[in-house]
Amino acid sequence: MQAVKQCATGFFLALLSSAALAHPHSFIRLKTELIAENGQWSGLEMRWTMDEITSADLLYDAGNAKPGEEIWKKLAAEVMANVLGQHYFTEVWHNGKKVKFLNRPLHYGMERDGHQAVLIFALPLAEPQPLSGQTYTFSTFDPTYYVDMSYEQDADVTLPAELRDKCALKVHTPHPGDEVLDYAQSLDKADAPEESMELGKQFAQTVSLQCQ
Repeated sequence: MQAVKQCATGFFLALLSSAALAHPHSFIRLKTELIAENGQWSGLEMRWTMDEITSADLLYDAGNAKPGEEIWKKLAAEVMANVLGQHYFTEVWHNGKKVKFLNRPLHYGMERDGHQAVLIFALPLAEPQPLSGQTYTFSTFDPTYYVDMSYEQDADVTLPAELRDKCALKVHTPHPGDEVLDYAQSLDKADAPEESMELGKQFAQTVSLQCQ
């Protein structure tokens, strides 16, 4: 579990052995579906697919284990503990205020997709949120920008069937200025960005949820 245990930022980063590289060092492709109950928003079903380098140590430990075997449960528990330590690497906002989460996922697991490790879990909101006439935003990102966490396409964020005629989703991809880009490129794998920069947040995609 080297990829989990050696991470100083509370995440499972691949520690690259090559020369110093600009940020980010790892890539996670996101897929998210809203969870709704009784017409209210209650959580996010997430699927995080890690790049092959980031996946290498996890898949090495899993060996040839079949889905459901104990090693997958152990790996998922260790990775999930780190994700929880960073509040799911996710923020949800409503009317200028953060929406709180429960500190335990509804469920979680890990699986193999070719040469990539995939973490699947359900992030529960602390309280169900009203949807009628409301607008929310949410983002998933690594604050340090060591990990690029992003959606490849807008269709990677989806609504459950019961909300598709009432709500709409849109993915907004930021375009940081040259000063921020130059700063990110100047960092090597031994550097940590200044906290005040909120570097990861400046590169984070934001999903807007708007309901009639």
